[in-house]
Amino acid sequence: MSAIVRIGPLAVPVRARAVIFCAVTATVLVVVAVLSLTLGTAGIPLAELPSVLLGRAEGMAEFVFERLRGPRLATAIFAGALLGVSGALFQTVTRNPLGSPDVIGLGAGAGAGVAVTTLVLPVVPPSLGAVLGAAVATGLVFVSTGRGFRSPARTIIAGIAVAALAYAVTQYIVSTQLRDAASQLAEYLVGSLNVRNAQHVLVTGVGAAVIIPAAMVLSRNVSLLEMGDETAAGVGVDPARTRTLAVCLSVLAAGVSVAGSGPIAFVALTAPQIARRIIGTSDVSIVPSALTGALILTVADLAAQQAPYVQDLPVGVLTLGVGGIYLGYLLVREHSKGRL
Repeated sequence: MSAIVRIGPLAVPVRARAVIFCAVTATVLVVVAVLSLTLGTAGIPLAELPSVLLGRAEGMAEFVFERLRGPRLATAIFAGALLGVSGALFQTVTRNPLGSPDVIGLGAGAGAGVAVTTLVLPVVPPSLGAVLGAAVATGLVFVSTGRGFRSPARTIIAGIAVAALAYAVTQYIVSTQLRDAASQLAEYLVGSLNVRNAQHVLVTGVGAAVIIPAAMVLSRNVSLLEMGDETAAGVGVDPARTRTLAVCLSVLAAGVSVAGSGPIAFVALTAPQIARRIIGTSDVSIVPSALTGALILTVADLAAQQAPYVQDLPVGVLTLGVGGIYLGYLLVREHSKGRL
């Protein structure tokens, strides 16, 4: 059952099940955030956490929050939310559950953009390099399939090729540039939240503050594309313009996320689908996907900090392992339905 909620000029359809899902996900996210700040030998004592959050702490607790755990947690939340939104938009406009930024090599392209701007063109901000690299990778896949993003099989094959090309560019640059800078970049390119700072929080935070509301404004028109271009055009929606805006927002969201945390794999693929399956809708779910992406990345980072055997691994390694299994499941399912 849906209701219309008006926020200024916006009329947003809201389903009761989606509200419950968002409330539960946000609550779990808060719990995971508290654990991320307090667990471990360097964790902030739980009794001191309210003072820390209110800016009244001093000494070690203040240092841990402002320099170690706080920026890392905030970047995980913002970057995960951006990845969730990116995947939700891309999968909807392509009508392809496999059409995520991961599969089309967008993350690899963004990583190559960061490598180029960091080691070859340092006058260009890495965040801009990430967005430009993501845009180039997306454009190459779109052109090389011959059918845009409408064919899952062609999209996957082209995405693998573009990702391989982007990784080759990255590895070439890393191997030929200064060793110290290259070694620092190598960890980042796996997808890492280690040693985050206020700059990373600012980039991803501002990106989330701008992109998520813009995606919410566009979400109604994007959802109408699910019914077909002719139907959408019949109710006053320009399919080509809507699809272009959605892809641009998706690329921008993924690029900003990569600028803050590196190319973290498969969050954009899994977050929107988890949200849709639980809510039971095929519509683009911007806020649920954003919350789910934030939760996935925050949980993965908590595991990277505290869990035995995977402790201190870059968070991208964890999402790559779990997401790879999920991608295999999707490939089998889509093949069984004759879509590949």
